[in-house]
Amino acid sequence: MCLGLPMTIVETDGRLAVCEYGGQQRCVSVMLLSEPPVGSKVLVSIDTAVRLLDDDEARLIAQALDALHAILNGEDYDRLFADLIDHEPQLPNHLREPVRLR
Repeated sequence: MCLGLPMTIVETDGRLAVCEYGGQQRCVSVMLLSEPPVGSKVLVSIDTAVRLLDDDEARLIAQALDALHAILNGEDYDRLFADLIDHEPQLPNHLREPVRLR
């Protein structure tokens, strides 16, 4: 299984970028993207930026990764999923059954 990290572009030449996540920097390819600017959030998998992220999506992915770390270390993780507590899960629109008219 591969995990993607939500990283922020610190500097780039259009082909490679220095990206940061959790205080660590990595050099990654940005050739799959259309020249993302410095400050952009990108999803990085195997040292390749595979898509742009908006700030909210990057935050949610980072929280999920923090929760995995907390679980593996026997720490509390509920605070990282505050938006899900006391909510019934909802299917995305494309997975819901279509309404059939009679």
